[in-house]
Amino acid sequence: MANGIQVRDRFADGAQYIGGKLRPGTSGRHHDVVNPATGETVLTYELAGTADVDAAVAAAREAFPGWSGATPAERAEAMHRFAAVLAEQADDFAQVESLQCGKPIKLATEFDVPGTIDNTSFFAGAARHLEGKSAAEYDGDHTSYVRREAIGVIGSIAPWNYPLQMAAWKVLPAIAAGNTIVLKPAEITPLTSLMFAQAATEAGIPDGVVNIVTGAGKDAGEHLVGHPDVVMTSFTGSTAVGKRVAEIATSTVKRLHLELGGKAPFVVFDDADLDAAVNGAVAGALINTGQDCTAATRAYVQRPLYDAFVQGVAALMETVRLGDPSDPATDLGPLISHAQRDRVAAFVERARAHATVVTGGEAPGGALAAGAYYRPTLVAGAAQDSEIVQSEIFGPVLVVLPFDTDDEGIRLANDTPYGLAASAWSRDLYRANRATREIKAGCVWVNDHIPIISEMPHGGYKASGFGKDMSSYSFEEYTQVKHVMYDNTAVARKDWHRTIFGDR
Repeated sequence: MANGIQVRDRFADGAQYIGGKLRPGTSGRHHDVVNPATGETVLTYELAGTADVDAAVAAAREAFPGWSGATPAERAEAMHRFAAVLAEQADDFAQVESLQCGKPIKLATEFDVPGTIDNTSFFAGAARHLEGKSAAEYDGDHTSYVRREAIGVIGSIAPWNYPLQMAAWKVLPAIAAGNTIVLKPAEITPLTSLMFAQAATEAGIPDGVVNIVTGAGKDAGEHLVGHPDVVMTSFTGSTAVGKRVAEIATSTVKRLHLELGGKAPFVVFDDADLDAAVNGAVAGALINTGQDCTAATRAYVQRPLYDAFVQGVAALMETVRLGDPSDPATDLGPLISHAQRDRVAAFVERARAHATVVTGGEAPGGALAAGAYYRPTLVAGAAQDSEIVQSEIFGPVLVVLPFDTDDEGIRLANDTPYGLAASAWSRDLYRANRATREIKAGCVWVNDHIPIISEMPHGGYKASGFGKDMSSYSFEEYTQVKHVMYDNTAVARKDWHRTIFGDR
C-alpha cells in the first residue's frame, strides 16, 4: 500500500469523496501529492472546484434528516463498526500517513493511527450521552428541560500536519451528535482523510454523512465556509488563515470553532528532575519534526539548572536519528515540504545575528539531501521579544532562555499572543499548581509535554482560538441547546397575563 503505484490505483476514480463515492474534481487544475522524504510524486489528482463543494454540501444536507433522526444507539453502533474497520486497516493507514507526510513509521503506527481508533471508539460511546439539565419545575408552574439537537451540515477544514487525526477530530464529534459533514483536508495530504471517509462507508455509516472535498483554500475552502447551507465551521490551522475563515463565517452568521497556532512554553523550575526535563524537552520539541501546534518551542529554565539543561538537550538532540520514514529505526523524518524546510531554516539564520545555535541549524547532506530534512536545533541567548521566541516556527527548533524568579518564569511563559499548550516542571506540588492556574493555555502538563487523551478537551486561549476538539466538551460546538417548557396548570388565564390584559 505504501508505494505510489498502489496509491494511484486506490484513487484512480478521483480524490473527492461525495455521497459515498470517489469522484474527480471539476476545477480543471491538478495537484501532486509529494513524498517529502524523497521528492517523488505519490499521486496527481484534480482539485475540487466550487461545484464539487456544492455537490458535497447537497449530499450532506440530503443525509442529515436520516442520520440526525437515528437513535443515539444506532449512531453509536455504526461508529463502533467504524472503529473496527479502522483497526482492521491500521497498517495501511500508517503506511499512507507516513508516505504523504514523511512521518516516521513508528510515529504513525504508535501515535497517529491508534489515537484515531481510540478517538472513534470514544465518540461511539459518547453518542449515547448527549445530556442536558434534568427536568424540573423551576418556577413551580412549568416543567423545563433541555434538549441537545444536531445543528445541520458542518463545513470543516483540517491541516496537513496530522491529516488522519485531524480528520477524526473534525468528523467524529460532528457525526456522533447527529450532524453531517463536508471536510476539506489540506490538498498536500488528502489521502488518509479520503481513506477515513471510505472506512466510514464500509462500516455502514450512510452515504452523505461524511464527505471530503480536496481543493485549494481560496477556492474550495472559502466556498465551503461561506456556503449558505453550512451552519457551522470548524477550522484548524494558522492564526492568519483563521482570521480569514472567521471573516467569512461571521459574515454569514455561522457558528465557528477555531484551533489555531501555538508557541508552547516549557517552564523548568530549579527543583525539577533535570533528566526528565531534558528528555521531555527533546521529545516535546521534535514530535512530528516539530510540526505540532502544541510542541515545546520555548524552554524557560530557572538559572541554577540552565547550563546543565542546555548541555543535556544539545547532547540528546545530537543522538536523534534522521532517516527514511519507512525504517522503524528512524526517529525524525523530513518537514512536510522543501518550502517549509526553507522557512524553518530562515528563522534560524535570522536568529544567528543575536543568538547562539547550540546544535543543528542545518539541513543534512548525503542520502537525505533530496528530502526536506532539517537537523534538530537548539537556540540559546535569544531575546524574549525576538522573532524566534515570539513567532510559530513549526519545525524541529527549541529556543531556551533563563529566568530567575517564579514570577518571571510564569510572566515569560504568558508573553506571546498564543495560548494553546504549556508545561511546568517541578517536584513541588504547590509550585506546579500555581503554574497550572496562572499560565494562560488550554492545556498545561505537569512533568510531561504532549500526551493527549480522547476523554479530555483540546483547544486554546488568546490567538490560539476558541472551542474544543475531542472529549464530550466538543459537543458544545456541534449541538444546539433547546429549552422546552410545559405548562402544568391547565389554567387558561395565567397570573402574568395581567401585565398585558390589565386587571379585568
